[in-house]
Amino acid sequence: MKHYFSTVNNVVFTHSDMEDTAMGRRVRVYFERPNKEEFDFAEGELPATEFNKTYGFSQNELLQLKRYLRNNSFLVWEYAQKGGGLECLKS
Repeated sequence: MKHYFSTVNNVVFTHSDMEDTAMGRRVRVYFERPNKEEFDFAEGELPATEFNKTYGFSQNELLQLKRYLRNNSFLVWEYAQKGGGLECLKS
């Protein structure tokens, strides 16, 4: 499931629920923005702040997205542990 986190400069940032894997816990993260035909996107995960799929963003934009992800990773991790979305803000 994807949970909304923020929109900055027409780039929407969403994240998954907390997932348990053989490598440990992770949260998948997604950045996307509309372009003329489809969407530009960057997909990655926490706790690693690397993207594994990207399309349409420049290298400079990807660096800015990584910085944003690093600066907000604590909140995203906490929200994902609580189920994400607006519900986690009520507790």
